[in-house]
Amino acid sequence: MSRQEVDDYLGTLDEPSKTTLAKLRDTIVEIVPDAEQCISYGCPAFKVEGKTIAGFAAFKNHLSYLPHSGSVLGRLTNETDGYAQTKSSLHFPADTPLPRGLVKKLLDTRIAEALGPSR
Repeated sequence: MSRQEVDDYLGTLDEPSKTTLAKLRDTIVEIVPDAEQCISYGCPAFKVEGKTIAGFAAFKNHLSYLPHSGSVLGRLTNETDGYAQTKSSLHFPADTPLPRGLVKKLLDTRIAEALGPSR
């Protein structure tokens, strides 16, 4: 599992999904530079200390941010208001990257949950 597998995944996508998810990937790496890139359940994901903290996927009508937790999105209802979502995925348009501030809050919440608040 590696960065190359994520590159391969992105390489299968059409525009604008490819560029939007590449930007999301860059944002995640910028915020959590020690995260290991991998594929989890067929989707690009990021692990810290062996715990999956985030992922993303492309679908026909939307892109998804995957916090790999059923409780993260519920903790950020004000921040995610206006986005379609399920308990475990935040949906956004293929041509509109998620704001960096929102990605940081999603990551901070998941990392605190998975690794403890002192991380």
